[in-house]
This record gives sequence, structure tokens and C-alpha cells, in this order.
Amino acid sequence: MRTLVFSSQTYDRDSFLAARPPSGLELHFQPARLNLDTVALADSHPVVCAFINDDLSAPVLEHLAAGGTRLIALRSAGYNHVDLSTAKRLGLSVVRVPAYSPHAVAEHAVALILALNRHLHRAYNRTRDGDFSLHGLTGFDLVGKTVGIVGTGQIGATFARIMAGFGCTLLAYDPFPNPQVQALGAHYLSLPELLTQSQIISLHCPLTPQSKHLINATSLMQMQPGAMLINTGRGALVDTPALIDALKSGQLGYLGLDVYEEEAQLFFEDRSDRPLQDDVLARLLTFPNVIITAHQAFLTHEALGAIAQTTLDNIAAWTNGTPQNLVEG
Repeated sequence: MRTLVFSSQTYDRDSFLAARPPSGLELHFQPARLNLDTVALADSHPVVCAFINDDLSAPVLEHLAAGGTRLIALRSAGYNHVDLSTAKRLGLSVVRVPAYSPHAVAEHAVALILALNRHLHRAYNRTRDGDFSLHGLTGFDLVGKTVGIVGTGQIGATFARIMAGFGCTLLAYDPFPNPQVQALGAHYLSLPELLTQSQIISLHCPLTPQSKHLINATSLMQMQPGAMLINTGRGALVDTPALIDALKSGQLGYLGLDVYEEEAQLFFEDRSDRPLQDDVLARLLTFPNVIITAHQAFLTHEALGAIAQTTLDNIAAWTNGTPQNLVEG
């Protein structure tokens, strides 16, 4: 079964080959992102493996179906970038990786909290320049602080367990309360109540039409002045220009992002030799109390291995007529 893996990096190739593809599966790795300009590369490939920033809109899906593709194997949990109604109309099956390593993303969120709180990024640059002063580097104890968790699925629940270990008070917002999170002592509240009471807010919810720009100018004003916001979920969960206004006013005290609403044309590539064309992202990078990582929260050996194995298992199951992890349109 000829399979084309779009947006593949070296670590993707290594993890897929280490997972030992099943007999009969022919993997081809393509570093280019899937879009209208590159979709012709998928001709005669029954299976296309796509990542989060690949374009799976209706025009691309039309080209894929015409070229002989029958399965879209997502190597991600999210599928908001797929036009599912068009895929269904074209007879394209879509499978995903519903879970890989919730620890990877949850631990990255904690890393952002610790780095922002203790100003590690500033301290690192300062000491490399021979400045060993401590002014401006004062942080706060996490013990006793109130942490608001927005979305308490597997990743949110793992994050909750870690923060409980720090001795934090846990608040949660999710339409479907998780008993495991409640067992940690977390109290489920409405989103405005959570924002009002939390010193740290971490986003772990999926991107849906209802959750788009969940954090906006109004919700930012509901937060405590100087609060910390962490987003390792999806970029469009927050209204990015509103973040800039909140940072400028001091209403938002710390910001840690691993995702960005307009990341599709930026992340996963080395652009260090070119001027940054995204003015909003460029402005965010000027704030000393902001840390942005380029969608790397998933990037652990364990998570990559799980993603590769589940993706290969999904392809094999579909080939055998027993599809698993289907995304319904």
C-alpha cells in the first residue's frame, strides 16, 4: 500500500521506520506541506498521511480523490483542518491518533509555567552576556496558587495531576467533568468563574466552532490582573491581537504559547534567514514576559513512537477492512 507522508521531518521518518511498518506498506516521506501546490505528489498513493498544518480543505480533497487516494491518515488527535463533509462525499476515510502521550503536552505546559515564573529565558540570556545580577527575576511559589484548567480530557487530566503535585488548588472547566480530575480535588466552574479565581490558566481543549477565540478581549478582562495564560492546545483558542492589548496594559502578566493561530505558514521550518512577515507574532516576541515555542509540546521520543505506531496500525486496520479511530463527518 503506497503511502505518502506529507510534512515529514527527520524525526517523523525515524519514528515511522523504527515502528517497523507492516509488510506490504510502502512509505514515502515528503517534507513539503500538503496544499494545492503539492497535492499532485500524492497521485497514485491510496493513503496520504497528514499533519496538523496540512491543507485538507475541499479543493485539496477533490484532487486527492481524483488521484486515487482513499484514506487520509492523520498523525494527530485534532482534525479541525479537515473538511469532513467533503471527505464523506468523496468516499475518503479519515483516521486519527486520538491519544499518544498526554504526558508530553502536559509536561511542556508545566515547563512553560516554570520558565515564565522564574524568568529562565531572561536569566539564560543574561548570564551568557556576563550579567549575573538578579533584578527583575523574582518569581513566586507555585504551592497554594490556583490553577484553572480549561479542558480536562487526557492531557488536561495529566496536567492536573502534575499541578496537584506542586500543591496547587485546581479549578476546571469542561462540559464533561472528568472524575479523575475531581478526585484530585478540582472544582468545576463556569469559564468566567474559573478565569476570575485563577492565577494560572492553561488551555487543553479541542478547537471547535464553539471554542474558537474562547480567550478574547472580554475573557481576558475577567482574569486577575497579572495572571498567567498557557496555551498548548490550538492557536485559534485565543484571539491573538487581544493578547497584545492585555500584555500592554499589564492585565496579562505572563503568556506561554506552543501554538499560534497563523502558524501554518511559519512553524516546522527554519526561517531564521528571512524577515518575519507576521506582524502580530513579531509584536508578541518583543514582550519579555512571553515565551513562544513552535508547536513542540508533542515532541518526545515516547509520543513520536506512539504516533507512528498508531498511524501504522490505523492504516493496516483500514487495509484489512476493519477500520479503527475513524473520524466521522
